[in-house]
Amino acid sequence: MPAALSVCGVLVASARAETLATVTSLFSPDRLRARGSLSLTIQFADPQGGVPAPVRRSILRFPAGLTLEVPRLSSCSASRLSALGAGGCPADSALGHGHALVEAQVGSQKISEDVSLWVFLGPLQNLQPTVEVLGRGYTPFDERVVLSGTMLPAGGPYGEALALSIPPIPTLTLEPDASIVTFSLVIGAHVDGRAHDANTVRLPSSCPQGGFPFAGEFTYADGSSGSALTTAACPL
Repeated sequence: MPAALSVCGVLVASARAETLATVTSLFSPDRLRARGSLSLTIQFADPQGGVPAPVRRSILRFPAGLTLEVPRLSSCSASRLSALGAGGCPADSALGHGHALVEAQVGSQKISEDVSLWVFLGPLQNLQPTVEVLGRGYTPFDERVVLSGTMLPAGGPYGEALALSIPPIPTLTLEPDASIVTFSLVIGAHVDGRAHDANTVRLPSSCPQGGFPFAGEFTYADGSSGSALTTAACPL
């Protein structure tokens, strides 16, 4: 991560004995009322060293007052992303980027693949904003998947929640689906010295006593689930 980023919070969730999830959040710049970016990194692990259960749904709740500023309401649909890739979307619809690491147990071997991620503003759904995340890997599985999410209001002390659906990630015929091990996104842009019409994250104007609250819930393909919460330290 760039040196300008400072740790904002760490969230740890246990879905079951064999699956652990950790979420880390970072702001750049890390100061109240700033316009910039939010980085989220989610890690899934099997303490026994195996492949963690595939995650199928995640809900991340963000602190009240944290907003996404989108000057131009340009969007890109999941079907367009699936057909044309990131280059087929309007530039103004881009919200961020990232990367992921996926793993699969294929026979006696554990196989991993690096995946590039692109984040776009999706079309309104029932008057609610949506988010589309394109994942593209090339080897060994050569897959393109789209993760669709919806921004929903969340009760205090949270402001909004991102409900994200994760489709199965196929590998080889008759072999198990791949599992996400690391999922990292940077939402928004650092705007110091840049155009003021960029899509950015706006930090709250004040920090509640005890820090910014975050919460997360994860549902896995085996039917297990987990939830956790944390507080992120207030900017100095």
